[in-house]
Amino acid sequence: MKLLLDFFPIILFFVTFKAWGIMAATAVAIAATLAQIGYLRYKKGFVEPMQWVSLGVIVVFGGATLLTQDETFIKWKPTVLYWLMGSALWGGYYVFKRNFLKQLMGAQVELPEHAWGVLLHSWACFFAVMGCLNIWVANHFDTDTWVSFKLFGGLGLMLVFVVLQGIYMSRFVKEQPEDQV
Repeated sequence: MKLLLDFFPIILFFVTFKAWGIMAATAVAIAATLAQIGYLRYKKGFVEPMQWVSLGVIVVFGGATLLTQDETFIKWKPTVLYWLMGSALWGGYYVFKRNFLKQLMGAQVELPEHAWGVLLHSWACFFAVMGCLNIWVANHFDTDTWVSFKLFGGLGLMLVFVVLQGIYMSRFVKEQPEDQV
């Protein structure tokens, strides 16, 4: 359910784009993200900081797209979001001396300190590369290709990256004794 909720705006964006074009899809993405945040706030009483950032970015870049009728702004939105996430990870690590990934996942996963560092830098690099890749696709292909890449390419690359991260993390997972299972 959480996965569906996380991808709700992008799926609606894709479907609306195919039916009515980029401007309608942008308006729907803004509305869907607002609905997503409203639902999370009502249901859980809490919205994660990156979800607030995502809302701000879609409202600003989507709003600029609708006001100017220029699709360039909405095409920059994923890049800005990726770069903000990567910058938050690196900023937390180098400026505040905190590993935000460890803070986020540390209660569920036990890893050595160096592994947390590898994960943090891997994710920050992944976000940096994804931001560059998004802009490259947006500038070298038509809007239809960019929208398809945004949904299928972006999610596909994310899935591959998460699997690779899981394989890396599995090296450090300690098996529990049979009597604790």
